[in-house]
Amino acid sequence: MQRNLRKAADIEVIAPNLKFRYSGITSTIAALLPVQEQELRIASLGPRLPAQWPQITLWDLLRHGRTPPPGRSCRIWHARRNFEMLAGVVLRLWCGRALRLVFTSDAQRDHTRWTKFLISRMDALLAASPECGSYLRHPFRVNMHGVDTALYHPVADREAAWRETGLPGKHGIGIFGRVRSQKGTDRFVELMVRLLPRFPDFTAVIVGAVTPEEAAFEADLKSKVAKAGLAERVNFLGLLPSEEVRAWLRRILINVSPQRWEGFGLLPIEAGASGTASVATRVGAAMHLIEDGRTGFLVDKDDLTLLERRLESLMGDPGHAAAMGRAAREHVLAKHSIAQEAAGIRQTYEDLWRR
Repeated sequence: MQRNLRKAADIEVIAPNLKFRYSGITSTIAALLPVQEQELRIASLGPRLPAQWPQITLWDLLRHGRTPPPGRSCRIWHARRNFEMLAGVVLRLWCGRALRLVFTSDAQRDHTRWTKFLISRMDALLAASPECGSYLRHPFRVNMHGVDTALYHPVADREAAWRETGLPGKHGIGIFGRVRSQKGTDRFVELMVRLLPRFPDFTAVIVGAVTPEEAAFEADLKSKVAKAGLAERVNFLGLLPSEEVRAWLRRILINVSPQRWEGFGLLPIEAGASGTASVATRVGAAMHLIEDGRTGFLVDKDDLTLLERRLESLMGDPGHAAAMGRAAREHVLAKHSIAQEAAGIRQTYEDLWRR
């Protein structure tokens, strides 16, 4: 497929994606670009970009970077990773005042000296949550992530969708994200080994990539599942295309997010937009994304006893779980759409252009 190249001279905003491997940040850019492109002259820059993304080349940017785009006081470079901040700082040495730098932080941790230095060189800062912003040590604006509620949507008949998978039982319960300790995949497996024998209508799915470093971790989890005699009811599906991940979020009845720590964590609103209730630990932005007791349940990050009780209550009452999923969809539509995220980012851009 031919690349969707744009002229750098016309571009108002550059959303770089300078990482080869697909990541959560890549998915954020992918979700935002189509929405932002409706109102902005925006393009990405980086290696191996999806062909459909609007994009520019580095050479073209260097040719035109010293001149602001038509009708604007400057061009904006919106970084989301350290290396992208560094690239912006270097590019500004060439472009001068025609380039302004924005950084969005998803991290909830004290930054290294190097990261702090890069942050200090930015012209505007966005934080994905108040907790992320508390580590920036500079003025920032909170702008939470959103999801595309047209792509993430409920299914008309969830039980029929589940039957189509060919997996046993009537209902699905799942965990999504890379298979590793940080995501709590081991916690999920431990809970399923205890709960599934008591709830024969449920089958579990684990959706996410396994890196070579985590191969032994996954093998140990599979061994525990096999020893419990649950190999057919705990399914490791691996890394799936985005459209298949969205389909699984619609098929399952309960999403479990038992992370030990997290920067932001989109899954509660991806699941919510899909009409699926979530049970999650209070890490990342979960406390802002889930209305405890209405759209799902929140538990303290190490309270596995309460986590088990919450799952037990929903697995024992699928009707209640479905009602929570419907409430979760309403919550996401009201507060966490991708259009709302794009509007918040646009406000920061406009502030820079007014300066």
